[in-house]
Amino acid sequence: MINNEKPFVFGVATSGNTFTDRVLETERLLNSFRYGINTILISPRRIGKTSLVNKVAALAQKEGIIVVKLDIYACRSEKEFIDALSTAIIRATSSKFEEFVQNAKLFFSRFSPKISFGDSPMHDFSVSLDYRGENNALEDVLRLPERIAEQKGKRVVVCIDEFQQVGEYNDSITFQKKLRTIWQHQHLTSYCLYGSKKHLMSALFLNNDHPFYKFGETIYLKNIPEADWVEYIVGRFDEYEKNIAPYLAKQLCQIVECNSSYVQQLSWLLWLRTKDTATEENLELAVQDLISECSPLFYQQTESLTSPQLQFLYALIDGINKGFMHKDVLEKYNLGTSANITRIKKALTEKEFIDIDDTGELRIADPVLVLWLKRLRNK
Repeated sequence: MINNEKPFVFGVATSGNTFTDRVLETERLLNSFRYGINTILISPRRIGKTSLVNKVAALAQKEGIIVVKLDIYACRSEKEFIDALSTAIIRATSSKFEEFVQNAKLFFSRFSPKISFGDSPMHDFSVSLDYRGENNALEDVLRLPERIAEQKGKRVVVCIDEFQQVGEYNDSITFQKKLRTIWQHQHLTSYCLYGSKKHLMSALFLNNDHPFYKFGETIYLKNIPEADWVEYIVGRFDEYEKNIAPYLAKQLCQIVECNSSYVQQLSWLLWLRTKDTATEENLELAVQDLISECSPLFYQQTESLTSPQLQFLYALIDGINKGFMHKDVLEKYNLGTSANITRIKKALTEKEFIDIDDTGELRIADPVLVLWLKRLRNK
């Protein structure tokens, strides 16, 4: 009987049967949760940081560890960060409505909390704290996880997604110092910090002049190995009564460079085009479908690029990853003067178009963007 569950999942965090491999990373992060080790996850976009944290959080909760999870992408200020943290803490430490009300009164009484409810009071609510004029209010809120851990006699782990956003706050360094000063002295509470912008996360945690330098263990999350993906794709096709040869699944992985989200998305598009057994023609059409689906986003992302910046990307596509200041390279790709190369690299790195691979060479970060740019240039 065919499973009604979607065979391949992308665009959202994966779980259950759609979560692939990450055995070593799962155990490593779970041990960090168990023993109170602060952890920073750094990786390129779309390779499964959130899915990994969600899986480990679920395992940790089964062991009695309290896990507080929040995404601060929409938090543009210190105040919004604190409100989001407060909401997440109460949500994670309250199993029923009466306990939620009790905890809110206990921990937020001095801050005149404003609580807004949605359709489901236990799951759809937010807390807004009025702590203006309170000299120690911020510090009190940041100490809440540790207070709760001591009260309940349990370990607490606070997982914060899109943590690079704190680097954009007004007087960010001062705020980071406040966080570090309080968090580093907590014994029952640890933190898992991660985000989707690799260069900003690296700036926060790898620069020795920043407050969060050496805050905890840093895990560099890499792509899932090709062999594991091939086994997964073949297995999922089989589970849904379709077939794909291992060599074709391998080609699929190589096209998108084993990027987790794109492997899932391209596998889904290929699965849709496959009646019984996937063919190379099916894969070619699925790749075109993938490029077309991503095209509006890529147009939006590249419309602000200058001509030299776009030409720099074309040079990378052509296999040039060094020697950009050579006269023939500058002339062929209209890159301007050699002094312009440094500015181009900086701009493209900040915009997440390029990064440095394991060999230390520059590359375009998004493998499907490469395919799209090739098609754009050949029009």
